[in-house]
Amino acid sequence: MATISDVAARAGVSTATVSRALNGKSTVDRDLAARVRQAAEELGYQPNGPARNLRRQEAAVVALIISDVENPFFTAIARGVEDVAHQVGYSVVLCNSDESADKENRYIDIAIQERVAGVILSPSGTTTSVEKLTSRGTAFVAVDRPLPEQESDVVLVDTRLAARQATAHLIAQGYDRIGCITGPLGVRTADDRLAGYRDALKAARLRSTTKLVRRTEYKAVGARRAAQDLLDQAEPPDALLVANSAMAVGVLQALQEHGIRPGRDVGMVAFDDAPWAELVDPPLSVVAQPAYEIGTVAARLLLARIADSSRPATTTTLGARLIERGSSHRG
Repeated sequence: MATISDVAARAGVSTATVSRALNGKSTVDRDLAARVRQAAEELGYQPNGPARNLRRQEAAVVALIISDVENPFFTAIARGVEDVAHQVGYSVVLCNSDESADKENRYIDIAIQERVAGVILSPSGTTTSVEKLTSRGTAFVAVDRPLPEQESDVVLVDTRLAARQATAHLIAQGYDRIGCITGPLGVRTADDRLAGYRDALKAARLRSTTKLVRRTEYKAVGARRAAQDLLDQAEPPDALLVANSAMAVGVLQALQEHGIRPGRDVGMVAFDDAPWAELVDPPLSVVAQPAYEIGTVAARLLLARIADSSRPATTTTLGARLIERGSSHRG
């Protein structure tokens, strides 16, 4: 890769003149600036981005490691990160961990090898490899889930409270055998949503039973199987709280296969307001999380951390909003 010194030698000028010419400074003679630009083009020279840390030679790049690129919740987070990063000259590289600790670890290794300026990640589970980032001094921020046993900047949503409110809404509609389909054991958001569901049952003096709870991967396939299992019971649930929009797709498939209509035969509320949620019949009641805001807040925290690594770690907790639609009202 050509350096600024190579361009200076080709053009017969100093490196300072190259820098001024390529940055469009008016103090450089027009013909001289043209010669510098031609030399840079011939050598394929790319000047450092505006966010490059010259002292540590970090690239003006942020690595974003998310759990599931197909989930609209995470793609909205990515958009928020990208919008903020772009404003200050950073590029964003998107990495999909697929809820795999091994993939997450591999992407962290790549981020270190590529000398990125910082990392934003949604931790895949109960273990993580961010100590590598800590030891190297690479800035990082966690989103959606806190890092296990690791102090860091983190941006969360109070999903336990949101799950409690969603379940309380179903109870207020007259449902009394409410099931919960949530994510894997040990994943903080999955645990919190189950806890919020149980909080609401307890507050309403309804018995909580494991017969009405299923845990599976945060995917449509697992949720479809879980819903089928619940619906095949002698006493199936009369309503369902579903932990994310990918799972909601699987649950809707299972309901259709059983000839059960949401909002008429069974109540349903799912986390995340996916673009299709209003298009199903009846429209799906959802817990809308501020995904884009999570991304923008996380990106600003990362930029602040890159600028000052000695800042105290912060936890930002955002609220979610229950949007009531036809699927959770008795027909």
